[in-house]
Amino acid sequence: MIFLLILSFSISAKDTPDDAGGSITINAYNIPEGTQRILLYRLAGGDTIYEEVGLISIFKGEYDDASVVDGMEYLYRGKAITEDRAYVAEIKEYISSSPEWFNKSRTSVLLLLILFWVVVLIYIQLAKKNPEGLFIRRLPPLEAMDEAVGRATEMGKPVLYVPGIEYITDAGTLASITILEMVGKKVAEYDTRIINPHFDPIVMTIAQETLKTAFSEAGRPDAFNKDDVFYLTSEQFGFAAGVDGIMHREKPGAIFLQGYFYAESLILAETGYSIGAIQIAGTNATTQLPFFVAACDYVLLGEEMFAASAYISREPRLLGSIKGADLVKSALLILIGAGVIFGTIAFIADNAGNPTYMEIFNKILEFLARAAS
Repeated sequence: MIFLLILSFSISAKDTPDDAGGSITINAYNIPEGTQRILLYRLAGGDTIYEEVGLISIFKGEYDDASVVDGMEYLYRGKAITEDRAYVAEIKEYISSSPEWFNKSRTSVLLLLILFWVVVLIYIQLAKKNPEGLFIRRLPPLEAMDEAVGRATEMGKPVLYVPGIEYITDAGTLASITILEMVGKKVAEYDTRIINPHFDPIVMTIAQETLKTAFSEAGRPDAFNKDDVFYLTSEQFGFAAGVDGIMHREKPGAIFLQGYFYAESLILAETGYSIGAIQIAGTNATTQLPFFVAACDYVLLGEEMFAASAYISREPRLLGSIKGADLVKSALLILIGAGVIFGTIAFIADNAGNPTYMEIFNKILEFLARAAS
């Protein structure tokens, strides 16, 4: 027979801290010995009957009720059941949930963002004073672009530039337009034809103006052919088939695949490889990078496209952002490495009593040797 007794067993409820609302945390105290389970009941304001909402963890003595409505008041009752008794505890005061304006557990993220913002601003100011003096890491694909255009010129073949199949709002497409300007100046200087098919008519219009400006700056405005910058289709695989057809007909000596690509990436890259063209790819679509790496000669990996834009344009805001991001990432890598090292030392120390520093060092070397083998 089960008796209902009110003893030292008790519960408390509070609005779950550092959350987006919709949750109340219930804690159980003085859990009776031999408790098999703790049932939790809830009474919403205006109701007369408690409803069962879950089980309070016996080990943690805690339960997060995530089925509440912000602003509505609730009462709670807990029932700890042992083999022969049930201990009941109630909360007499109504409790309600509400969203927090700041999650304190994310303070480190906020501090990191502030640090990143300050570093970027500093580098932007330095870039404004001396844009040529701000070093950007070396990018082999950029240096190979001159070689690619030169090779196409020597072979008497055109250059094919594909800016991806995304719209102008995509960051990768914007970076591609900047790279297109650089390539345009090179082909104008070498008097080489450039073929530039497009998936989106707005991107096509911007590319036309970009190449027209590039040819003018190179002193060859008469060499620019507007008809070589054209709209193909906005159907994904129709576009891929059209570009493949251009590759087979025109046999370009150099192919630039720069922008955001989807499943058509390998189709384009394989076709370019089959005709023997030198290919320089770049995309911010991380899922397509393996295909470009496998089939192309040079690849701008992800954010390197944006670094390329900064490298080419020397625009202070771009330079500052790239330099700031590089510095913060370097600091994060150092912190991660330090965390791994100290975590390994702590693990060895916990499992080996109180070892000396040399013993810890030898343990680490043994671990690395096993991992390498």
